[in-house]
Amino acid sequence: MIAIAAPRVDWYSIAPVVILVATGLIIVLFKAIARNRVRTYEPALVVGMMGLAAGAFFLMKQWSMVVDGGPSDAVAHMIALDGFSVFVGVVVVVSAILMLLLSTDYLAEHRIESRPEYVALVLFSAAGMLMMAGANDLIVVFVALEVLSIPLYVLAAYDRTRARSLEAGIKYFVLGAFSSAILLYGVALTYGATGTTSLAGIQNFLSTNVLVHEGTLIAGMVLLLVGLAFKIGAVPFHMWTPDVYEGAPSPVTAFMASATKVAGFAVLIRILYTALPQYSTDWRQLLFALAALTLLGGSIGALLQTDLKRLLAYSSIAHAGYILIGVQAGTVKGVQSALVYLFIYAFMTIGAFAIVVALGGRDDLHSIADLRTYGRRRPVIAALLAFFLLAQAGIPPTAGFIAKLGVFGAAAQAHSYALLIVGVVTSVIAAFFYLKVILTMYAAEDDGGATDDTCEPATEGVVARPSLGLPVATVLVVCVAMTIWIGVLPTIIIDFARDASLII
Repeated sequence: MIAIAAPRVDWYSIAPVVILVATGLIIVLFKAIARNRVRTYEPALVVGMMGLAAGAFFLMKQWSMVVDGGPSDAVAHMIALDGFSVFVGVVVVVSAILMLLLSTDYLAEHRIESRPEYVALVLFSAAGMLMMAGANDLIVVFVALEVLSIPLYVLAAYDRTRARSLEAGIKYFVLGAFSSAILLYGVALTYGATGTTSLAGIQNFLSTNVLVHEGTLIAGMVLLLVGLAFKIGAVPFHMWTPDVYEGAPSPVTAFMASATKVAGFAVLIRILYTALPQYSTDWRQLLFALAALTLLGGSIGALLQTDLKRLLAYSSIAHAGYILIGVQAGTVKGVQSALVYLFIYAFMTIGAFAIVVALGGRDDLHSIADLRTYGRRRPVIAALLAFFLLAQAGIPPTAGFIAKLGVFGAAAQAHSYALLIVGVVTSVIAAFFYLKVILTMYAAEDDGGATDDTCEPATEGVVARPSLGLPVATVLVVCVAMTIWIGVLPTIIIDFARDASLII
């Protein structure tokens, strides 16, 4: 008999992914066995939180392993264990925890059934994101992308009582499948040009061989960028973002805007910096155009919005452009600044969507006009929303200022002055549409606002009494604390990102 050599599996390297998948399966199996006897969200939430806490624990163990023994790989060199994967994993796990807390009151208020399955889908998607963070092979990248995306398609359409939620799920599914096909075609072309799908193998091949005909590899690189640009919501591959963000349940939107973007940028950085450093001149030019279009498209698009969720959707597109500035720099400082931005952005955007959840009402009707005089009628909610909008605008001493300062510094160091100018100009545009929302909330009564505390909003998009339960309040406290702490004392997160920017 012929002995089959199986790859050595370092279980510590994949422990967080295994834990999240196992926890999700436990929830699904328990729901299948219990059937209709258990419909509450709380047991599944507790089990899901325990799984995420266990995943966070093993991420900390992985960080200790990386610090003591350096980066390594596992599973036939297809999984990388380095500071980069741990950093991204921490952001993903924290985002998932905050998202589940946001969902606690939301699911009950909107009477959404099948709540245990909701938790399981979040865990499966988070597991895919962790796989993407540590993927060291293009095949693993594609598999992780599908594991990430399929649960999100279902979550986007989870509120079956709203037509816009179903529409969001269908749009996300169709366009997501199309982008996955493009990415897979890019993988095939890259394999055809180099003879391997391993990221380290591609780099070794390109460093020891000279390609006479580079067309196949360039085409593969472009298609890989297109497929990943869809996931991060970069212009002109952003067309799904406003409709999906608006139609999906707000906690799901917060999860997509934070964790999904982090995972997408993680695999983009790993592919470009690990597999294709010899072609940095080519992909830097592509990223330059992509970043400039994303900054302009996101900022100008946000100016035209009258709905708060759509405005935040275009804001997320613009933030993707700022992160691309750091990636485009092509330096270690650029990677570090991009990681810091992703960490900060996760808390800012989850906090903003937590306010959307607190506003209550129908989830697809959050008109900015309905926020008029909200600063007087609901001062706490208005102040928190204004805080997160100012943080996203980059006003000091919030963490948003540290994030933009980092990517702008990386662009200046890399002599990308034209892109730096575009970033500064779009920052001014962004401040304008953020201030528009704030001024609407604090508009005077003689500007057409409400005349007394008992008046009803102009539409049913914002209810008279926002729901600010304990889970939502906890999320807001965490996001506010992190945004202020990093803005005032950014040294810890900058050092963390500097250690994590050393990719295997």
